[in-house]
Amino acid sequence: MADSPTTAATTTEPPPLADSGSSTTAQLWLTEDADVRCTHQLGKAPQKASQNWVTVARRPVLVSPDPVGRSIGGCPNIGVAIKPCTTTLPIQQGESLYITIDSHPVIRADLTGFTDGTPPGLVIYQVVSPAQDLVGEAP
Repeated sequence: MADSPTTAATTTEPPPLADSGSSTTAQLWLTEDADVRCTHQLGKAPQKASQNWVTVARRPVLVSPDPVGRSIGGCPNIGVAIKPCTTTLPIQQGESLYITIDSHPVIRADLTGFTDGTPPGLVIYQVVSPAQDLVGEAP
């Protein structure tokens, strides 16, 4: 008895959108409702978009340097000789290399940067949620 050949259907699909820093998946863009927090997780840095003509679900998209200089509230890293995170510092990662709005790179969900908390140069801020799951870019 001969084996019958089997045929597997294959499809080519774009990479899945993700809200993490994975280098193999597309990165979602951040809107001004994005949840950006310090490493200590309770410290939240509310965002404000500097432009309002490009939106996703009617919410303005963040561009560089929107996440920089934002106040961080609620950081629990408090103690003797310990400074809680209170401000976001310059972006280390997460600016689009391909898409700009008015010459400013769009901010992606793999956003990271340092905070002014202690120890200096070790405490980062990062995205918990980009606040949308519709628009992103492939790596």
